[in-house]
Amino acid sequence: MTDAARGRPRHRPNAGNNKPSRPDAAPSAPGLAARMAAARLLAATIDAKTPLDGLTDHEHGHPQFRALDMRDRGLVRAILATALRHRVTIGKLISHRLEKPLPANATALSHILHVAAAQILFLDIPDSAAVDLAVTHAKSDPRTVRFSGLVNGVLRAIVRAKDAELPAVLAETADAPDWFVERLNAAYGADEAKKILTAHRLESPVDFTVKSDPRKWAGAFGGIVLPTGTVRLEKLSGPVSDLPGFAEGEWWVQDAAAALPARLFGDIKGKRVADLCAAPGGKTAQLVLSGAKVTAVEASKNRLVRLAANLDRLGLEAEKVNADLLAYKPDELFDAVLLDAPCSSTGTVRRHPDVLWTKSLADIAKLAAVQRKLLDGAVELVKLGGAIVFSNCSLDPEEGESLAKAFLVDHKGKIELDPIRRDEVPDISAFITSEGYLRTTPAGLDLGNPALSGLDGFFAARFRRVA
Repeated sequence: MTDAARGRPRHRPNAGNNKPSRPDAAPSAPGLAARMAAARLLAATIDAKTPLDGLTDHEHGHPQFRALDMRDRGLVRAILATALRHRVTIGKLISHRLEKPLPANATALSHILHVAAAQILFLDIPDSAAVDLAVTHAKSDPRTVRFSGLVNGVLRAIVRAKDAELPAVLAETADAPDWFVERLNAAYGADEAKKILTAHRLESPVDFTVKSDPRKWAGAFGGIVLPTGTVRLEKLSGPVSDLPGFAEGEWWVQDAAAALPARLFGDIKGKRVADLCAAPGGKTAQLVLSGAKVTAVEASKNRLVRLAANLDRLGLEAEKVNADLLAYKPDELFDAVLLDAPCSSTGTVRRHPDVLWTKSLADIAKLAAVQRKLLDGAVELVKLGGAIVFSNCSLDPEEGESLAKAFLVDHKGKIELDPIRRDEVPDISAFITSEGYLRTTPAGLDLGNPALSGLDGFFAARFRRVA
């Protein structure tokens, strides 16, 4: 198969039981194994709500993925990200070619069609290769063999119509579940919601927090320095570990928005600071570099091991504690506490397009309740007069503004809001709300180039213990 058939992103500015029937069979057609793996992993994401990062992990991912060579693994990742990022658009273009909807139990067929259509519409793969491999895939599976003619007809019709139809469908479609679109509209208004959804269709840039001299590292990477000091690359051309400065621990990958909460403490040099739910350690590293004496608390042993490895590479030291936050009893209370809480991650859809298809409205409510318990527990770890910064990467107010307001009401007399002032963070003043919260969205940080603009959706609030 040619390099083009293996797949590279095509630049378009507008642009039941799903186990394989023969998991041990070795597909003979070049490229078929990658397409079969993509359909299998798409099924795991959509039907079983399995996060994509785990499925495509090079060491512990799905067996069909790990059986591929590195180039085909990259192709599978590209197909899945594209199929998820444009799932509603692809679904509409498929349905327009069907006389009647696919049977409810024909999920395997649906995934084959979505994998192929993603290649035809958005990836630099010959249309004939995408169609022929999808037909071969359908014929190889007893569940879909009788639909191979339908697969051929639908996909060839999409090939013929894509240039005329795709721009219009993109313009009228929100590539997200209805519940998410409704929540965005309610929280941000229709215009801002549309900007966020448009940003979600773009591949995310790559951000780095550097120990020092951002301009030097931007030059070394061929990137830019953001107003916040983060170094940004539009995309990587190889593994992160191949970039200069990796082995020396001069930087770490961290979205520009994720780097903001740790800055909200002000001068913490020499102070005892706890980073709660600390893995993978980016914020811990920031706090250490700020001169704080940091205790990193993490409930997961495996994640704490990862945090320790990251700090070792960076040459930074922090006390590491494996403990459930709600049961953690330090010998001495802290001067400040950072709680970057587990959340729905709806602010990271641009870099993790599976989030909208693995999470639900019920998950948001459940995670907000967990966050509230953790925040209540964090209060008990900080000294009188100490600061608490609460943050997460959700776009939903139930996990952000609404949670913070309810927290203040329930702890009245003990906790006060310490509003973030725009003059104390002038480079990010546009992200400070009138109430003194930090709120970023993927539609923010317009740099003129959509591929370089934007940042994760983040919320942060700063509180102070007064009793």
